[in-house]
Amino acid sequence: MLDWIRDNLWVGWGVGALGLAAAELLTLDLTLLMLAVGAAAGGVTALIFPSLIWLQLIVAIVTAVATLFLLRPTLLEKVRKAPGYRSSLDTLVGTSGVATTEITGVTGEVKVDGQVWQARSFDPSVVISAGEHIEVYGLDGITLIIYPSQRQLGH
Repeated sequence: MLDWIRDNLWVGWGVGALGLAAAELLTLDLTLLMLAVGAAAGGVTALIFPSLIWLQLIVAIVTAVATLFLLRPTLLEKVRKAPGYRSSLDTLVGTSGVATTEITGVTGEVKVDGQVWQARSFDPSVVISAGEHIEVYGLDGITLIIYPSQRQLGH
């Protein structure tokens, strides 16, 4: 039985690669996909050199590390520059919330989707009172640019 496992270790590498690739669908971070590529490389090595487990491990580790640090950043950059891509922060634009402190053109805090965020008024002359309903107009880094949703602007 142990001889069969050693001679067919490529099956284990393949199952591991498929499992990691499937788990990648839950994270969409490309990290598990790079590990899956490493496992697949270990599996190919196991097909060619079935008795050299140490070589399979080295090939799998080197391939996974190389793809994580060389390929993944390039792929992430391409995804983020693709038309229609919106980061999780970008999805906050247009959402409603409540001011938890007074908000000026410089500082303040709001609660949006159950989370407290640093915020500032879109117009420095507009002061928003605590408890007032707001809407997210834009982002400045991780600071939300907001305006009062139940008040006419310019008044």
